[in-house]
Amino acid sequence: MKILLLEDDVILQEIIEEFLQENKHEVVSFYDGEKALDAIGEERFDLLLLDVNVPSIDGFEILAYLRDIGNATPAIYITSLAGIEDLKKGFALGADDYLKKPFDLEELQVRIEHIAKANYLQEEIEIDGMKFIPKAHQLIVGDRTIEMRQKEAQVLEYFIRNQGKIVSCDEIIENIWEDENVPTHATIRTYIKNLRRMFDKACFENIKGEGYRFNIV
Repeated sequence: MKILLLEDDVILQEIIEEFLQENKHEVVSFYDGEKALDAIGEERFDLLLLDVNVPSIDGFEILAYLRDIGNATPAIYITSLAGIEDLKKGFALGADDYLKKPFDLEELQVRIEHIAKANYLQEEIEIDGMKFIPKAHQLIVGDRTIEMRQKEAQVLEYFIRNQGKIVSCDEIIENIWEDENVPTHATIRTYIKNLRRMFDKACFENIKGEGYRFNIV
């Protein structure tokens, strides 16, 4: 995840930044609220970690402004403000979580993972007038929701991510099944047959001897 960290305690900022980077996150850090807000306007972030009492513009003001202009980037407050009224205010402004200092860094990571999962579950991919929600295993056609098997959804997502490219059965197996029981090519063809029923047949082009190509998005 690409994370913006707003924290004016120099030592704490360095500790959090190092920890997040060790957990494979990209981190952009700020001490000043105004500079953080400028960065949010110029770059896309997956998550905001906001202290409240920072120079120039405080964390409450930042989130209030962002939500007012329609910016829905998930946000976690990390603050020493422990009162119930501050907690209520944080959530009322649109925070996704509120972590009181001092906190365990592993707890922060757990909360980040929870937010990431919750947002990824809601990811929608537009496909020729339909909506596909990969992690919910759903294909929405008009007012009808098609509940898919997990592997069907994963196979469809892989084709979408590789739209226009010839994808072989072996490639699908390697990228979806990993260390699980490896299916046969006949099983993969069955999944694709099922997907063809949900779309126009021509969407899954059979390239003889090579694989399949998904032709719409």
